Amino acid sequence: MTATDRAEIIELMSSYADIPDRRRFAELPHRVFTDPVTLDFSSVAGTPVMEVPVAAYGETLQETFAPFAATHHAITGHLVRIDGDRATVSAHVRAEHWFPSEAVGDGPNCWLVVGFYDNEAVRTPEGWRLSRVKLTAAYQENAHLLSAVLPAGATA
Repeated sequence: MTATDRAEIIELMSSYADIPDRRRFAELPHRVFTDPVTLDFSSVAGTPVMEVPVAAYGETLQETFAPFAATHHAITGHLVRIDGDRATVSAHVRAEHWFPSEAVGDGPNCWLVVGFYDNEAVRTPEGWRLSRVKLTAAYQENAHLLSAVLPAGATA
């Protein structure tokens, strides 16, 4: 493993967090993911593991994050292991999702997810890309807010 590879993979994880936080749904998915990409958010949303084309996932992300006034994903503590052109990256995540107060009324307006990412990346001619994303939620607050604002069947 070179220091450059490690730095590029950590930068990749930062770009992954920037997709919803900076609302960069059009260009960033193509710079972050392989096509297709395997996603496992079952610990948060109960959705099955899925393999999706990156273009479709970018559109889904835009729709899913539209109800939020703001989001903030802090991904830290990266453990990167590289084996040739494949890598695993494990990291801690704290993801905050704020709803507009008019959407939820009085009371809390932030859904918090704390947990871990266990992702896989591959080296491509364009650079490192995530081929598999797995989020394991260790703790959530206010998950009930999701049903108040997200479209039926959507997951964040």
